[in-house]
Amino acid sequence: MLAGVKELYGQEVPVNMIQLQKTKKEFEGSLTLVVFPLLRMSKKKPEDTAADLGEYLVAHCPAVDRYNVVKGFLNLCIADSAWIGMLNAINADAHFGEKKADNNSPLVMIEYSSPNTNKPLHLGHVRNNLLGWSLAQIMSANGYKVVKTNIVNDRGIHICKSMLAWLKWGNGETPESSGKKGDHLIGDYYVAFDKHYRMEVKELMAQYVAEGMGEEEAEKKAKEEAPLIKEAHDMLVKWENNDPEVRALWSKMNDWVYAGFDKTYKALGVAFDKIYYESDTYLKGKAKVEEGLAKGLFERHDDNSVWADLTNEGLDKKLLLRSDGTSVYMTQDIGTAEMRFKDFPIDKMIYVVGNEQNYHFQVLSILLDRLGFKWGKELVHFSYGMVELPNGKMKSREGTVVDADDLVATMIADARKLSEDKVNKLENISDEEKDDIARIVGMGALKYFILKVDARKNMLFNPEESIDFNGNTGPFIQYTHARIRSILRKAEGIAIPETLADDMPVNEKESALIQKMNDYGAAVEQAGKDYSPSGIANYCYELTKEFNQFYHDYSILKEEDEGKKLVRLVIAANVAKILKNGMALLGIEVPERM
Repeated sequence: MLAGVKELYGQEVPVNMIQLQKTKKEFEGSLTLVVFPLLRMSKKKPEDTAADLGEYLVAHCPAVDRYNVVKGFLNLCIADSAWIGMLNAINADAHFGEKKADNNSPLVMIEYSSPNTNKPLHLGHVRNNLLGWSLAQIMSANGYKVVKTNIVNDRGIHICKSMLAWLKWGNGETPESSGKKGDHLIGDYYVAFDKHYRMEVKELMAQYVAEGMGEEEAEKKAKEEAPLIKEAHDMLVKWENNDPEVRALWSKMNDWVYAGFDKTYKALGVAFDKIYYESDTYLKGKAKVEEGLAKGLFERHDDNSVWADLTNEGLDKKLLLRSDGTSVYMTQDIGTAEMRFKDFPIDKMIYVVGNEQNYHFQVLSILLDRLGFKWGKELVHFSYGMVELPNGKMKSREGTVVDADDLVATMIADARKLSEDKVNKLENISDEEKDDIARIVGMGALKYFILKVDARKNMLFNPEESIDFNGNTGPFIQYTHARIRSILRKAEGIAIPETLADDMPVNEKESALIQKMNDYGAAVEQAGKDYSPSGIANYCYELTKEFNQFYHDYSILKEEDEGKKLVRLVIAANVAKILKNGMALLGIEVPERM
């Protein structure tokens, strides 16, 4: 195209002036060139400029078979041989459209999950983990070296609340004695603490009000003076001072939680290359802040607290160390960054954290940059919206969250129930394979429903809508993949060449499918630039719809023309391949049978 403009009009043009788009359905063609930007060079009418370029391309570009002009738009019809060449290129690459990292590839670290060890994972964590895992796959498919990392919040007053409750009311209960997962067991004691604490606050409030104190003041004092919260704070101080009994209990209960988390992570299909713990990083953070203080980067106030003055950046002053020397979350994040920077040659750092922490990461970026981290200024906060339920928001302390393990079990059970008729029609299928199909479909429904939504938006989770074999759902895409695999099994006796001959016939629906498959690489690249798993989900859905329409209109195995049959089999095989690869970027498996 660039050569045509130069030869016809004697001028070179930048690539961005060549505006190619897909031809609208009401016109003949595959690609359309918008000629208006070229008129100042041609000095001709739009129709004449389009005709000049059309004639040139037909004469000089074998891929262009013919053209038509509609006002200022040049519609190009691509030759069958070009479509076959494109299909052969797709067919030759098992991971067409994806890039591989090499030794010179930049390294991106992605932090996700970030659980607290005082409660099990819930629906909000599910969205976080699925987004983090998918983003890691997408960045890898864009040629980055990827390190998946987790920071576990294993210290602080919330941990002590669970520990104290277990000491008071646990009677030595363990995961083994109760039959509960360790994270669930500890989560129950976190809820128990809050229940008893509320009762204490209520009683103290009544006492203070009876003594003539105002309700607001009485509530504030009751929350501070309640014996339980004082005991929890005392336990935290003992932990900070390495009290052997408190530390031993803390270690034991955390181990229970980690064993529980591991089971949930396995069920979700996510994992990590490196796990960091706040109990290790907070001391590193304090040291780093003290180092920054010595360099004049921060300031110490009269009460001994340490602050960062960010007013020149249009922000406020940020507390980094309390007056008693204890750290805050920001300090811990600085310590974690210090440890990671020493462990890995990080080029880009991505934090997958909810949008309620937007300001936190704005501040963290400035602080890390001040402290000399080369990726600090350009850190990415992958900010996502909250997951809401039809009956409102979740509250951990009140035990009203949607538990991740319960959600996974429910999704799999629902998938088994809804797909029972389909699965039972399959020949020679074992109970084990039925269970595996139910797992794949149930988890696929859950993951796709969450990942198809723009991550920046809040979402309403409705399990019933997610498990549907029609519409924009995971099972719809999975079922299409299984259907194609069934067609290919039935075609096993047909000799399909690795490379199709250039003169193979291609109809309009087939060329549209080949073009859609060829767009996969662009979809992967754009998803990497935008940090957008939803972009991959939407691409897989569009490809699935296009194939199903094609399959509705044309036979594959019953096609009598052998050339047409071979083209359709190769198209079908590659649609299945790209759907499998694309869904894998979302962490979703696709079954061979369904």
